[in-house]
Amino acid sequence: MNITLKNVSFSYSDSLDDAVIKDLNLEIRSGECVILAGESGCGKTTISKMINGLIPHYHSGTMGGDVLLGDKNTADMTLAEISRYVGSVFQNPRSQFFNIDTDSEIAFGCENQGMPREEILQRVEGVVKEFRLEHLMGRNIFHLSGGEKQKIACASVAATGPEIFVLDEPSANLDLKSVADLTEIVARWKKAGKTVVVVEHRIHYLRKIADRICYVKDGRIAYEWTPAELEAKGAEYAANLGLRCVNLEQLKEMGDARLRGYDKKGVVASRDTAKQSLNETILFTDLHFAYNRKFPILDIPTLTLPRSQITALIGHNGAGKSTLAQVLCGLCGRWRQKRKARKYGTYLIMQDVNHQLFTESVLEEVLLGMRPQNEKAALEILAGLNLEQYAYEHPMALSGGQKQRVAIGSGVSSGRDIVVFDEPTSGLDYRQMLAVSATLQKLAASGKTLLVITHDPEFILNCCSNIIRMEHGKIAEQYPLQGNQDKLIESMLNV
Repeated sequence: MNITLKNVSFSYSDSLDDAVIKDLNLEIRSGECVILAGESGCGKTTISKMINGLIPHYHSGTMGGDVLLGDKNTADMTLAEISRYVGSVFQNPRSQFFNIDTDSEIAFGCENQGMPREEILQRVEGVVKEFRLEHLMGRNIFHLSGGEKQKIACASVAATGPEIFVLDEPSANLDLKSVADLTEIVARWKKAGKTVVVVEHRIHYLRKIADRICYVKDGRIAYEWTPAELEAKGAEYAANLGLRCVNLEQLKEMGDARLRGYDKKGVVASRDTAKQSLNETILFTDLHFAYNRKFPILDIPTLTLPRSQITALIGHNGAGKSTLAQVLCGLCGRWRQKRKARKYGTYLIMQDVNHQLFTESVLEEVLLGMRPQNEKAALEILAGLNLEQYAYEHPMALSGGQKQRVAIGSGVSSGRDIVVFDEPTSGLDYRQMLAVSATLQKLAASGKTLLVITHDPEFILNCCSNIIRMEHGKIAEQYPLQGNQDKLIESMLNV
């Protein structure tokens, strides 16, 4: 099914700008796979919401022009009608869940469309096999990792069999093995003649599948390339546009260069990873946790974190990384240390930052945990994260990537000795990823100890000093990044 946007403009009722989308024209042919790329806040997600009908049927604002699915105008269709043609996976999968267990969630869309019971069972069985979700069946959704939730969201949409798939940052919280699984799924959809629109910063996994990359800037389509054309222009050209690398093999060269000194943005890339004394490390012992006795999650006798450095925590989705972060920060499990001491010793930036945005402005958010409060220092933190222009705006009016940086700013201002970041670069373009890297390096240089859960090899090469890899709730290995960058990249590519 063709998708046509004719002279489309749109501004949200609570928009920070006059118009988010400005006189945009785009045609996506039936069976095409098109990537909408561009820097955070450029309007990519807004375009996707026009295609799936959330604009104008859900989000209020001022819209001009026409959005056509085939020969039907979305303005003349109900959301229920549009949903039969378009299946959507949102940036935050939790926002589209309606059930507690995984089986019911995958079946929900089919049930909502009134399909016969036998057909629903067949469709559910088919997508479970296709997405390799057997190990996630019969599970409580709230006990899944962020990446596992994303898989369930993709499967529940696929079960309804739409002609068009709209995916908003589907790889944001996935490990590279899960990204490879997602690549296979998108390839099958395309082979079956489905139209696929993907809003993404991570282009590499679609480079052999996508027909076009449409670069969005200031609410318009500024450039179009095939993946081969963009790759031929080189990593530096893409980086100058705020785009991630098109081919992960480029990371080996990039990693070598950054670990020798400085990258072209001036971000310190070399790290002192000499062997440290016990006084230069933080030791945790007996880290064991289970949501119930039948399903133990963590079994870690000892964990060592180098002081005043950035340690990357990597591993499969569901390996226990986020649970470990919560245990370290006292959000779950029993500790000998009093809760108050844990509160003032650690700070956690959650994977879903909507859980920790509380105030009426971005500046207030950064000031909230700062003791003593210092507006000048808070504004400097925002400037380092490219957020100073939003200082007096409401956090919930920002894009997903911008919200992520606000939460990071709150962690920076907290003054805690140990700061744990859970996927801090999910939804961030290359330029903003560099800004976050630089901010974390400054934080480590000030004496703070940072643990970063991430599936982002570009980010790790930019700012991390040490690697901890988890498997099945255990520490599989720990090593310095210096001299092991090839090992890191190979391990992440071959998970």
